[in-house]
Amino acid sequence: MNAGLVVLVSGQGTNLQALIDACADPGYGARIVAVGSDRDGIGALDRAASAGIPAFTLRVRDFAAREAWDAALAARCGQYRPDLIVCAGFMKLVGKAFLDRFAGRCLNTHPALLPSFPGMHGVRDALDYGVKVTGCTVFLVDEGVDAGPVIAQACVAVHDDDDEATLHERIKVAERALLVGTVGRMARDGWSLTGETGRKVRIGR
Repeated sequence: MNAGLVVLVSGQGTNLQALIDACADPGYGARIVAVGSDRDGIGALDRAASAGIPAFTLRVRDFAAREAWDAALAARCGQYRPDLIVCAGFMKLVGKAFLDRFAGRCLNTHPALLPSFPGMHGVRDALDYGVKVTGCTVFLVDEGVDAGPVIAQACVAVHDDDDEATLHERIKVAERALLVGTVGRMARDGWSLTGETGRKVRIGR
C-alpha cells in the first residue's frame, strides 16, 4: 500500500504540485491524503482542489494561544493517519504537541546546505558569505530551527554574477527534485535513525 502523505503549505504550492505529479505514478509509493494550510486564499489550496485532494486551513490567529493551534494542527493531521508529514513551503514552526505525535515522521526543506546558513535567509546568507557552492537540504523536523537530522542534500554552484533571486531560482529547481526523490524513497523503502547521536538518517529497511 502506498504511504500516506499530509502536505503542509503556506504559499503557491510549487513543491506540492511536484509531489502531486509524482504521486500520479503508481510506482512512486506515496499518495497525498490531505493538504493543510495556515492561511486562506493561497495557490497551494487551489492546486489541492484541482487534484481532488482534501484540504483544511488552521489559522494561528483563530486560536487563543500558539499551543492551542499546534495541538489542533496535530489532531487534524492525525485524522488522516499519515505515514509522513511533508512541510512544503510551510511558514510556521510546529511545537511540542505536534512533535510529540509526529517526531521522526515530519520532514521539511531548506535552501542551503545545513547546518550552514539556517533560518529565513539561507540563500542571502550563503551569497553574502561568499561560498562557491550552496544547495538544499531535506531534513527531519525537530524542536530547533532547521536543526533536525539531515535526510538528503543537493549542491548548487554559486555563479559570480548571481544575486539572491537568480541563485534562489536554481536552488528551488534542485529542491523540488530532491524533495520528490527523497519522499518517494522513504515511502518505498522506509527509513531509520542510527548513530550514537541518533541523527544519521538511513533510507532502506
